[in-house]
Formats: sequence, structure tokens, C-alpha cells
Amino acid sequence: MQSLKRLVTSRHRDSLIRLKRNLSSLPINSSAGDLQNQVLVEGKASSRVAILNRPSSLNALNTNIGARLHELYASWEDDPNIGFVVMKGSGRAFCAGGDIVALYHLINEGKIEKCKGFFRTLYSFIYHLGTYLKPHVSILNGITMGGGAGISIPGTFRLATDRTVFATPETQIGFHPDAGASFHLSRLPGHLGEYLGLTGAKLSGAEMVSCGLATHYSNTDKLPLIEEELGNLVTDDPSVIESCLEKYSDAVYPEKISALHRIEVLNKCFGHDTVGEIIDAVESEASATNDAWCNSTLKKLKEASPLSLKVSLRSVSFFNCHPPSSPLNGNQALFMVPL
Repeated sequence: MQSLKRLVTSRHRDSLIRLKRNLSSLPINSSAGDLQNQVLVEGKASSRVAILNRPSSLNALNTNIGARLHELYASWEDDPNIGFVVMKGSGRAFCAGGDIVALYHLINEGKIEKCKGFFRTLYSFIYHLGTYLKPHVSILNGITMGGGAGISIPGTFRLATDRTVFATPETQIGFHPDAGASFHLSRLPGHLGEYLGLTGAKLSGAEMVSCGLATHYSNTDKLPLIEEELGNLVTDDPSVIESCLEKYSDAVYPEKISALHRIEVLNKCFGHDTVGEIIDAVESEASATNDAWCNSTLKKLKEASPLSLKVSLRSVSFFNCHPPSSPLNGNQALFMVPL
């Protein structure tokens, strides 16, 4: 175990050297204080809390946040006095994903290397979290989309609430579910992952727990109690942390309109090998039933980027064909190696 820790620590330090170079892509008029304030730190006893702090941008991720998280998590992993880590967001979102507006402007300005730096930094942190040696709790209270899922789902525990809204909406903007999303979507029941990845459909906190994307569910009014108790824990034992989360957990009942209640139709439509076959199947089902869910699903598919749909389906299907025991899939972080 000690040799593993030394190996991972060495890897993290090498990554940090590269990430520091990526900080050159940050706005030159941003002060060091402003940049540090984008990730706040709290903590007592044996825990540390990383707070994403761009509430006006729904805590959208940029290069600085990725590098700051990587730096903090590496230092906490090396600190024997810290037993576990918590991540949450400020305002009404956990994290809405990557800062697409900033990337759009960088591309228009021809600053492609800075765009690459953003993805390299973000993916490096997600790899770090996917191989983290200490328990991790993500409090998904609010919007959790795209890269926001990427920086939370690889952790040990994901706490959803009645305010959680999850989605992987990348096909609607000409991209694809990245940051490890295709792996996690492929692990969902039936062909739910293909449905979510291709349509960008939203899930509630209750639905996240029901399908396995979240590990626990609590109503928002219990969060102060949960955070206080977690903050007082002196442990690095996942079972102790889990007991705390279980203590405040609420039962979940997905609404009748939930896609989880349509798993047979969903499997029938999204179990095909090509996007064309999937669209034809949904169209046929919509024509036969005039069902509102089918019509809405068809609309989302036709509004999405055709190329993005094909890339997304291929990505999720790849992991469906390579189960966790496969040599190609022995480590969920394998396919999140930095660019």
C-alpha cells in the first residue's frame, strides 16, 4: 500500500507541474485572490471541504478551478491528518459543467492551445479523483450537468437532494458526454445510458439514486445537519461516513412520468447499434402511441448534432461491450488519461 501511495503521489506531483503551466491560459487581469476564491476551502477535524464558488456562472468549470482542485486534492491526499474530502457548490448549482462561453470566445480568438489546456486540466483532475486514495463525498444540491457529473461521480459517495437536476446535454451543443460520462452511463440499467447520453434528458435527485448515479438522497433542509456531522467526524473509514449519510437519508420514489418507469420502451428504442435505427424506433413508437414522452424524445434527438449523436452512442456502447472485468476496462480512469 505504501508503494502505491508513493507511486500515486509522484504521479500527482508530475501532473501539478504540467497544470501550473496551464495557468498561463487564465485572464491576465485576474488577481491571485480572485482565482483562489473560485474554490473556497473549509474544514475541521479530519475533513476538508472544497466549495466551487462561481455562483453567477452556476459554478462552471474553467482552467483555474481544475488546477486549483488538483492542487488541493493532492495536498490533502498527502496529509495524514485529513481523512476524507467533501465537495459542494455555492448558490443554486453544484456545477453546470465546463465554461462553454469562455471556450467559445477562446476559439473565436484562435486560442486553441488554451482550449486544450482547459480540457487537459479538467481531465487530469477527474483522473485524480477516479484514483483518489481517500473517501470522497459530493453534495449534489442543485444543477449537476456535464463536467459537473465528471468531477463528482468518480468519488465514493454522491448525495443527491430534492433540488438536484442531472443531465449530460452535450449533444445539444455539438459535443459529446465527456469527462468519464460515457463509462458511468454505460453502467446504468438497460439502455438508460444511451437515452441520457443522446437526448440530454434530465434526472431528478430521486432518479439519480434509483438508477445508481447517486448513492444517497436527502431533502435539502437536512443538509446543515449532514454537513455539521461530517465536519465533526475524525475518520478515514468509508463505512463511518456512509453511516452518517444513511442516518439522514430519505426514501426515493421516482415520479410516474419518470423515464425509469419506461425502461421496456426505452430498451426497445435505444438498444440498436446505430443512431438511425434508434431514431426510426422512437419515431415508430411515437406514431403508434402518440405518447408525449416519445414525442419529446424524438424532438430532442432531431435537435441534437448528428455527429455528436454518433460519437456519443459509440462511446457508451464501447463500455457496454467491455465490462469492468475486461482487461481494457480494469480501471475506470484508463479512458480519462490527460490529452
